[in-house]
Amino acid sequence: MSKGSELGTRFGVAMALIAGAAFALWMGGVVFWLALVVAGLLTYSEWGELAGVDPKTIRLAQYALSVPLAAMCPWAAGPGFLSLGLVGGALFFVGAVTRNPRLALGILYVGLPVLALLVLRDQEPWTRGILLTFWAMGLVWAADSTAYFVGRAAGGPKLAPQISPNKTWSGFAGGLIGATVGAMGLVWLFGLPIELAYATPLLAILSVLGDLYESNLKRQAGVKDSGKVLPGHGGLMDRLDGLIFVAPFAALLVLALT
Repeated sequence: MSKGSELGTRFGVAMALIAGAAFALWMGGVVFWLALVVAGLLTYSEWGELAGVDPKTIRLAQYALSVPLAAMCPWAAGPGFLSLGLVGGALFFVGAVTRNPRLALGILYVGLPVLALLVLRDQEPWTRGILLTFWAMGLVWAADSTAYFVGRAAGGPKLAPQISPNKTWSGFAGGLIGATVGAMGLVWLFGLPIELAYATPLLAILSVLGDLYESNLKRQAGVKDSGKVLPGHGGLMDRLDGLIFVAPFAALLVLALT
């Protein structure tokens, strides 16, 4: 594939992902839940593959994860303490049955962010739920995009050369600024709590840590991408690693402010 063709594929897939995420976020309810469930199960499959687990065992663990994910449905228990407890139950079940602590840890890696995003989207009124979820998702995208462009333009010392050779300290600083400016814009335009903007730099740091954590998993597994489900982009973990770390803390902050 030529470089131009590859860039075109990446752009097309990126636009499709953005459109799909925007549609699911706007619709909320069962549509948003279903989108997160599909993404969660696919991400968990990639987690298992990076851990070197055989497909049969991964499917068994996915069945266990499906229980709390199903309970999070708005037509069932919804995103609450029961669903949180079921995530913990699935964690212990997978650990006990497979004797694989890393595969069991993946239940938290996937289950908690899905629950957190549903909690954010479930905030009332519905427009507030959309804005709060967009803030959590948007700060990750803003940090990633700004870090990429600032890092390429400014260069400089590497952030974590042994884990992710392309990341620079200049890109890291640019990402924090980009995410914070975006959050301040949401506060100014839509009246979100100013505390969200204050917390955004810390959450942007979590986003970077999530990215580095996933990069380290890939390095340990000896692979470039977490999967091949997204042409030109790799796997879902490659696109969601920052949000996976950010979402639970964003939800906790929002709940503390309500």
